[in-house]
Amino acid sequence: MVQKEIKEKIKDAMKARDEIKLSVLRGLSAAFTNELVATKRKPDEELTDDEAIAVIKKQAKQRRESIEQFKSGGRNELAEKEEKELAILSEYLPEEMSRQEIEKIANIKKAELGVTDKSKMGILMGAVMKETKGKADGAVVKEVVDLLF
Repeated sequence: MVQKEIKEKIKDAMKARDEIKLSVLRGLSAAFTNELVATKRKPDEELTDDEAIAVIKKQAKQRRESIEQFKSGGRNELAEKEEKELAILSEYLPEEMSRQEIEKIANIKKAELGVTDKSKMGILMGAVMKETKGKADGAVVKEVVDLLF
């Protein structure tokens, strides 16, 4: 579904002559194909929505890291380009959970698992990430879990 939607949006971007959007969506389409090949499937098959969203998240994370690098290197024009691309990718990502929602889940999981010290922090992190089902940024989850100890 997500993959088909991206293919349709590529056509729309071509008609609108939106170069940045077209470039981002073509890159995303190539990333989908790469994921299919990496999982030993045919390139003309389709990813599940969860797999497609995971690919989009990976692409968005790369953009965030690039923005950080470009800003620290004083290359603001490149950072702006990456920010525009990130905005396009964000349109296809599910809404992220708020920090309060993540804290609530983390506290519940901490009590359920009986985690009392930092040595079991990884187990708690995994449980919280599984519970949020990809709707939370891993960095935010890590911050929240760190604050519990």
